[in-house]
Formats: sequence, structure tokens, C-alpha cells
Amino acid sequence: MTRFSSRREVLRVGGGSLLGLGLPQLLQLQNAALAHARLERGFGGAKSVILIFLQGGPSHLDLWDPKDDAPGDVRSIFKTIPSRIPGMEVTELLPRIAQATDRMTFIRSMSYTPVGLFNHTAAHYQMLTGYTADKVSPSGQLDPPTPKDFPNVGSNVIRLRPPEEATLPFVMLPRPLQESNVIGKAGMAGFLGRAFDPYTLYPAGDDTDQTKMDAVQVDDLALRSDLSVARLERRARLRDRIEAGMPAVEKAVEKFGLDEYTKTALELVLSGRARRAFDVHEESDELRERYGRNTFGQSCLMARRFIEAGTRFVQVNWPKVANSDLHSWDVHKDLAERMRDRAAPMLDPGLATLVEDLDERGLLEETLVVAVGEFGRSPRKGLSTSGNDNDEGSRDHWPYCFTAVLAGGGVKRGYVYGRSDETGSAPVENPVHPTDLLASVYHALGIDPHTMVLNHLAQPRELVKGTPVLDLFA
Repeated sequence: MTRFSSRREVLRVGGGSLLGLGLPQLLQLQNAALAHARLERGFGGAKSVILIFLQGGPSHLDLWDPKDDAPGDVRSIFKTIPSRIPGMEVTELLPRIAQATDRMTFIRSMSYTPVGLFNHTAAHYQMLTGYTADKVSPSGQLDPPTPKDFPNVGSNVIRLRPPEEATLPFVMLPRPLQESNVIGKAGMAGFLGRAFDPYTLYPAGDDTDQTKMDAVQVDDLALRSDLSVARLERRARLRDRIEAGMPAVEKAVEKFGLDEYTKTALELVLSGRARRAFDVHEESDELRERYGRNTFGQSCLMARRFIEAGTRFVQVNWPKVANSDLHSWDVHKDLAERMRDRAAPMLDPGLATLVEDLDERGLLEETLVVAVGEFGRSPRKGLSTSGNDNDEGSRDHWPYCFTAVLAGGGVKRGYVYGRSDETGSAPVENPVHPTDLLASVYHALGIDPHTMVLNHLAQPRELVKGTPVLDLFA
């Protein structure tokens, strides 16, 4: 067997193998790369992921990368406050997160150059699939989701690491990804097929209804009143006996995996684990208040409940259309009021309590929490970077430098990775591309990010073309 001195060499030769080697040789190279990956720091330290996707693009300068010495047209209007960890200062909008920084890592050097216009949907696609969009319209919008799309990171994860429990493998809540009339782009399984789409928990009500999570009901996962568990199990045994006597039919439908889907559906209903995860009313009023009695806070609480029930990947989308008003992070106008009075009071207790709660329950070490938006906001106030009209105190889209927050899953505690320049305009130390962040997520779950999957044309594609940031891991 060919030997390689490094994973980089394995990947270099493996890339060439697509042109010159057959499938057995390619699989051999892939196995060699995986064997080497297992020796790297942080590989397989996490069992599950909660991705907090802050659609709309939160301002890093006004949250977790303040620049007190920057010029007035750059410096945040919000005061900087100390945190538990020196060097992890945040603004006054995040007092709860300031007290939880000893459990977190800040990546202050997220950065990429956008393909096409600076629009939200293209950035969602980049951040959540690891690939750039093929088609961008003159307005910057993308096509709606199609079966040709690259998969959301969660879909790749559950295909390669299905949950060990009879539960929902991938859950997305409390609303779809959305910019204007483009809904759900980058949030589906794409060419992997519908079997790997997330279970979407989008309760009724508009984005201003902060009590919608209280009304969640999951009748699909409950037994009908006229069916007992014993009766349903007898039906399943009868089905098995019928199938055993019909080998020809069984052979004909084998490729569709009907037995597997039926078995999974039956286990979901009988176990009750998934159904119970939806019931936040089981939690104490005190804990629900800590998370925040709003859509975002209660979604974070429900995410923790899904993790406890064995769900592998939960994506919590910020509960407002990306390019919108009120509590959207898209602060082209009224930055001061919208961030201080609407968005930050939901983000701060929700995210801080999620990390604290997971840690108090002994779940944080095996649960990777990632909070990130599709980009940051322009350092200079009033500057137009996307063709939008911005008032003099607000900020436009800025993918060249922003912050991601991580916790758990083997990630270091109380740590800052990377550094931005004096105005928060660009990284000056350890830039991290979105593909590197996704590669780090796969790595934490024990998945080689360079694993090959077949797209809709049966062409091999890597999960992501990034490199895990090993310094993030303890």
C-alpha cells in the first residue's frame, strides 16, 4: 500500500486520482486521509452541533469586536465592557455573554471575498454549504432552492453520521432562511436527496410574534387515539412476515431503502423521544426566563432539548427575514435603536444561557455550538457597499471581516483566535474563510472534510474545500 508522510500529500495525490485512478484507488486514498485525520487535535470530539445562524449579518464592531481607539465614524456608539476573560471584551449590549466568555472561543478574523453582489442569499449559500452560487441575478438574488444545490452542512453531517437514537436527525427552526422572496436557499439537502432535508419546525405566526414557540404541536409524531403501542408493534411484525414471504418484491424495492425508512418512522413514534423534545413547557419558568421569553430564546432552549433527545444537528435561524427591519441584523437604518432595543436583548440571554445550560448538564463537551452570520457590517458608518442607502449612523454589508463565536465540542474555552485590524476592516492575523469554519465543524464530528460525495450528475465533490483550524481545539 502507498504510504504518505502527511495528510496534505494524501489530499494532493487524491485530487489527482480523480483523473487517473479508479474507485478502489480513490477509496484507498480517502481511507488513508481519514486515518491521518484521526490523529489530529479535536477530531471526533463532538457528537452533535447547534448552529445559531444569525441571518442578516450582525455588526461585529457593535457586539464582540469593539474598537475603542477607532475614529468616530467607525467606533461603536455602545460602550465596551469587560468580560470574564481579558482580551474578550464585548459591548454593553452583551452583558450575559460577557459572563460566559470563559466557556467560549471568539474567531475575530472571519473573512471572504464575495462572488457576485453583496447580497444575503449568496452569502448564506457560501456560509452554509461551503460553495459559491453558480447563478446570481442582476439584483443579487439567487434562484430558489433546487435539487442541484450543494447540501447544507447539516445534511452532509446526518448522511455520514446518522444519529444513534430513534429521533429526528436534523432540525431547523424557527423560520426558514430568507431574503426577500427567496426562501430556504442553502437550507436543504440539495443533490443528496430529500431524505437528508432537515425537519423544519416553523410555527405559525409572523416574525413579530414572540410567543409562537409556546403553540408548537407535533401531531405527526404522536400515536392516533385508536392505536396502542402494542397494536402498532403487532402490525410491524405482520408486515415483516409478509415481506419475508415475498423475496421478489423485496428485491425490487431494495434500492429505495423502504425498510430503513419504515423502521425509522416507527421508532420515532414508539420511542416518544423526538415528540417530547418539542415540549418546552416541561422546563421550569425560571429557566425559560433565563433563555428569554421570545422566539429566539425559546428556540435555543428547544435546540438543547433536541440535543438531549439524540438529534445530531440543530440549526436555529435568526427569527427575522435577513433583509428586513425591526429585530433583523440588516441595520442599514436605525442601528442604535434596533440593536439596543430589539436584537441584542434576544441574542444575549439566548446564546449565553444555551452555552451555560449545556455546560451545567454535562452536554457542552460533546456539543459544538457555533454562532455566526453570513457577514459582518461595514466599519465606516454610512458607507454604501451593497447599493443600499444607509443612514449616517448605520452600517452596510461587510464580508471582509467579522466574528464567529464557538463553544463546546472540544473547542478551547476563554480563547480568541485571529485578530482584526484597528478598524475591524480586515484580519491581520489568522484569517478564517467560511470553508475553514465548516471544515472545523466536520473535523469536530469526526468527519474528514475532504470526504467525497456524488452530486446530481454523479460527479465527485468534496464536502468542503477548507482546512480545519486545529488551533481552535483544546
